[in-house]
Formats: sequence, C-alpha cells, structure tokens
Amino acid sequence: MPKSEDFQRTFKHLKGILKEYEKRMVLKANAPENYYLNTPHTEKYQKELFFAAVQIKKNYVSYHLMPVYMFPELLKDVSIMLKKRMQGKSCFNFKTLDDDLLRELAVLTKKSFERLKKEKLL
Repeated sequence: MPKSEDFQRTFKHLKGILKEYEKRMVLKANAPENYYLNTPHTEKYQKELFFAAVQIKKNYVSYHLMPVYMFPELLKDVSIMLKKRMQGKSCFNFKTLDDDLLRELAVLTKKSFERLKKEKLL
C-alpha cells in the first residue's frame, strides 16, 4: 500500500479517537489532513485551550495531546512502545497502525479529557 494510503488510514483511526470528544470541544479544523479540537473558553485562562489534533505530515501522522504537556503525570503509566512514538512532550508520531498503541492512546486521551474536567477547564 502506498504511504499516502497508509497515512490516510492512520489519520482516520486517530481522528476516530478524538471524534468522541467533539461535542464537548470547539472544532477548529476538520480537513482531510488536519483535525483539531480546543476546549471551550476557560474562565481560568480567559481563552480556549488546545486539546488535541491529528495531522498528516510528510513522513508520519502526528497526534498532538496537549493535556500531557500540562499534566505530565498523565504519562507515568504509558508503555515504552507508546513513549517511543513521542516527539517532544505532547506529540505522538505514527507511520502505520498498531492496534495496541491505538487502544493505549485512546485511554490516555480519555484520562486527559477527565483531567481537564477535574481542573474545571471544560
């Protein structure tokens, strides 16, 4: 399968993780290669906060999850395999699908969403 088809398939699955949160968030981008969610306006910061995004890049598909940057303790139980996908403090890069890592990323995304709720940022 050509790389672009792999990337489109990977993008679709990663976007599927975030779609669950779309109704509680502000949809900033919904394009074939870019899907992006913010929190609603927060009283604490007096603005929307970046929640997560999926983007197709030249060499991989990126999954950005900002709460893990804000609350690094969310990463304490993350597997070594998922940590190997990290670039920077809140970005995970994928070239192909891995069902175990997708499930783990879905759990991490849910924990991130719940943490934002706990902090009254939603």
